[in-house]
Formats: sequence, structure tokens, C-alpha cells
Amino acid sequence: MTATFRLFKNMEDKKLDKQHPGDPQTAAPASRWTGNGAGERPCGPSPDPRDVGMIIAGGGTGGHLFPGIAIAEEFLRRDPAHRVLFIGTERGLEKKILGELGFPLRTLKVEGLKGRGPGRILASLLKIPGSLLASFRILRAFQPVVVVGVGGYASGPAVLAARLMGLKTAIAEQNAFPGLTNRILGRFADRIFVTFLASARWFPAGRTRVTGNPIRAAFLEDQTKTGERDPRFTLLIFGGSQGAHAINRIVMNALGSLEHLKDQIRFIHQTGEMDREMVAGAYRERGFAAEVSPFILDMATAYRAADLLLCRSGATSIAEITGGGKAAILIPFPFAVNDHQTQNAEVLARVGAAEMIPEKELDGRRLAAVIERLCRHPEEIKQMETASASLGNVRAAAAIVDGCLELVENRRPAACPGGER
Repeated sequence: MTATFRLFKNMEDKKLDKQHPGDPQTAAPASRWTGNGAGERPCGPSPDPRDVGMIIAGGGTGGHLFPGIAIAEEFLRRDPAHRVLFIGTERGLEKKILGELGFPLRTLKVEGLKGRGPGRILASLLKIPGSLLASFRILRAFQPVVVVGVGGYASGPAVLAARLMGLKTAIAEQNAFPGLTNRILGRFADRIFVTFLASARWFPAGRTRVTGNPIRAAFLEDQTKTGERDPRFTLLIFGGSQGAHAINRIVMNALGSLEHLKDQIRFIHQTGEMDREMVAGAYRERGFAAEVSPFILDMATAYRAADLLLCRSGATSIAEITGGGKAAILIPFPFAVNDHQTQNAEVLARVGAAEMIPEKELDGRRLAAVIERLCRHPEEIKQMETASASLGNVRAAAAIVDGCLELVENRRPAACPGGER
């Protein structure tokens, strides 16, 4: 491993020597960014012992990215001198929203391997050396004390580069069945944080902690709908960060059976880019009050406005639903690995926190009947909210940050590999 690091380091040093020193893509940042306490600084030891940097690598979808944001928020809450940098890809959700939230992002040119043909697999493999070199460059410039992979394509090269450089590493696994990247990284990561006890069996026992899935700070605020908000029954619909065509279609089919409630009900609907016009047109044609967006950035506010959620049952959605104590109709994604979304939904359904309807059994009329029943019986919604809150784990982010800080508790700020810049 040492020889491999030296090889990559020499390649990186030669590459940097050839590049213009003012190139913003290769040079270390010239100034500290101070928004939200996160930031970057030139490579080199910090005079402030509290100036601790964390890199969070991964993303692509909300299921990976949002837990990373929750970890970043908790890390920055501990000390304003702490710094955070995200590493992701140009095509992932992180490119769209991290800037809006005030977090800096560096991107890698990397793609996944699973589910691709031989040609695409070869093309993806050929990008790995370049993504490793870019990761070394980012790590040398930012000087983190720990790198946390949250799943997704970018986490692989970033965490591997950190390991080769002798930095502390950790991964966070959201699902009961770990993804390929985390199964590989778990072989050498210093700490593995898992949401479910069932997923711990995939990782070395001595380095694995069951923490739960971290929830963004906004979801930990009071999620109870008050009289100051819209008095109509509000249904929040989303199918993950990229929408879900099947859910969109079924909801549109249900509208005809809900027309007698159109003055009593309104919709907040995250559709994804592809279905936005179709969904907005259907609500408009039938005269329903609806806020339709391809993506909802401030999802916590949408939660607070809602009486009932209609969504998939991915691990991050489940954590946010229970963390906020919300009632939900869950439609598990039928093609999830090992059908883990059905397993997630069953946990809530068993305690009365949610209604679970398999997609293959769902049609517009059945969905409309469930919505109408819950709309007409607010006491049932209250019971579901109580049951949901009983499952909430609001300390997952704190537990993960605690674990990361334990790894680096006695660390000394290190000089840049290869000398000062």
C-alpha cells in the first residue's frame, strides 16, 4: 500500500508541476470560506488546534447525500472553527443543492460499475486512476483529519486515497444491505457506522457501530402542523430525490375519486424533472390546489406543512419520517436490493406509524380510499404520528461525529505531503 501511495504521489507531483500555479482547478484555495462555519484553507498545518477539517465523500442521490449533510451540520455545530468539504460528482444531486446550503464541493470524474455492460464497465474502470489522482490533490489542499464516505460513486476513490495517505477514514451505511462501494471500503475503513443491526454482519465487528441514520437538523425541529398553517388537509408526495413515475401516475389516477374533497385537500408534490408538466396539468385540469416542483430543497418545511406523507420507504426517508414523527403512506420501491424498502416499511406498519401498500397492489381507487379515510379521521393521524415518533432516532448524527472525533482525538496537524506550498 505504501508503494502504491508513492507511485500515485509522484504522478500527482509531476502533474502539479506542469499546471499553471493560478489554475483554480488545481491550486489550493487562497482564502477561507466562512459561511455556516464550513470552509477551505491553503494546505499546511493550522495554528488553531480547533481547526479540524472533515471531508464527506459520496452522494448521487438523496439517500446518500442527506445523511452526509446531517453529519456536516452536526460537525460544524460542535465548533465554528471546524471545516467541511464535500467530494461528489458533476451529475449527482450534490451538484444541485450543496451550494444552496452553503457547503463547498469538489467533484470527481467517476462512474459506477454495477448493472453496466462490458463497454461501460471498461470506461468506468479507466476513470479510476484519474479520480484517485484528483482525490489526492483535493486531500492535500484541504488537509482533513478524517474522510467519511457516505456511499455513492465518489466515496470510493476519496476514501481509498485518504487511506493511502494515512488519514483516518470512516463510512456510513444507510441500508440493511450495504452497497458495493461500502462493502469494499469496509475492509479497511477505521470506523463503520451502520443504520441497522442487520447490516453490521457485513463489516468487521471491532470497527462497526450501530448508530442509526443521521437526520438533517431541520427535521429535528417540531414537525407538528399548527393552526397558523393552511387549514386544509395537506398531502406531501415525493418519490425520492429524483421523483417516482409510478407514484406520480397512481396519484393522478386517484384524483377522480377525490374530487368531492377538492375544497378540503391540497397537495405538495415533488415530481422529478420528467413528470412535472404532466402532474401540474392534471391537478390544474381537475381544479385541485397543488404546489408542484421537480425538487423540493427545503423538505423539512414541506414536512411541517403536511398532515400526511406519501412516499417510498428508503432508509433516509424512514429516518426523516420517524425523526419528525410524521404519519405516512409508504409504497416501497419494488426493485430495491433484497427488497429492503419493504422491510423498512413493515417496521413502521407493524407499530401503526404508516400504511404500507405494495406497488403491484395499488391503483387510484385504493389510494384515494386510504387518503379519504385519513383525511376524515384526524385522530387516526395523531395515533400514527405518536407511533412514528416512538421509532425516531435523533442522535445518529451526534453518534457518528463522536466516533469520528474519537478517531482523531490525539491527532497533530500534519504538514503537506511533499513540503509546504
